[in-house]
Amino acid sequence: MALVMTEFEHRPVLLSESLLHLNLVPGATVVDGTLGGGGHAGAILEQTSPDGILIGLDLDPEARKAARGRLSRFGGRLRTVPASFRNLEKVLEELEVAFVDAVLLDLGVSSHQLDTAARGFRFSSDAPLDMRMDPDSGYTAADLLKTASARQLQNWFQNYGELPGSKRLAQAIVEARKDSPIKTSADLQQIIQAARIGRGRKHNPATLVFQALRIAVNDELGALRDGLSAATRVLRPGGRLVVIAYHSLEDRIVKQALRAAAKGCTCPPATPLCICGGSITMRVITRRPIQPSDAEIRDNPRARSGKLRAAERIGQAA
Repeated sequence: MALVMTEFEHRPVLLSESLLHLNLVPGATVVDGTLGGGGHAGAILEQTSPDGILIGLDLDPEARKAARGRLSRFGGRLRTVPASFRNLEKVLEELEVAFVDAVLLDLGVSSHQLDTAARGFRFSSDAPLDMRMDPDSGYTAADLLKTASARQLQNWFQNYGELPGSKRLAQAIVEARKDSPIKTSADLQQIIQAARIGRGRKHNPATLVFQALRIAVNDELGALRDGLSAATRVLRPGGRLVVIAYHSLEDRIVKQALRAAAKGCTCPPATPLCICGGSITMRVITRRPIQPSDAEIRDNPRARSGKLRAAERIGQAA
């Protein structure tokens, strides 16, 4: 089976809107927590010229290599780090950077990762079920399908994929793996079809199954919660956080995290006095998410589901 590798391309989604809400100035220090091929990063480096610094985090070595090549003209102004944005504070500590002026998180999986069959992110290609953002660490999707209980599989499909028939599919997987390991996307697709999941639905249910497994493999929602919390702490007063999400689970976490940071106190409404000790740390800029224009969607159909939210770090006095 020949697995095709593709050139790492990054067509940035909501680029002009991201730059506007990041509110960049020359000399700013910016974190791109999802560097990818450097699409957003290049525009950020241009806008922070002549001496702004961009710290680009990405677990994928192919992404970091592609970004360094594409952005080589910026020299030492680009610093790439093999890390998840959930470890943002540790990364900045090691770089001896106390605070930054802006943080960008462009969530989800890149077009390159989707289009590279060997990575196993898509059900339309018969490839090994890998799905790791960092191909050199952790468990693959095939590993999870081999060891997870029916209850755990059901929870993933239900909570991460919002898949109707999650329990039936989980049980079908447990039964199928008794006869032979589930190693490839074709193996899993065959089980999905045999379980008769999502009959009559507009979209192929395998889309939701693969999404759920990818999120589980990479602990994407846990990383997002950690990353949002870390970003709040490393931004200097007046610094901006911009997050682009691509499905409802991500967007809900972003919305709730920003609202909580803007509210401060998390005590129940009936509590007469604050006992949680929470303080307001962020001001929400986008009351509703910003979505791509019709023109952008025509030019890049994968931008369709993007939702941008932004907030600003406020001073401790608030």
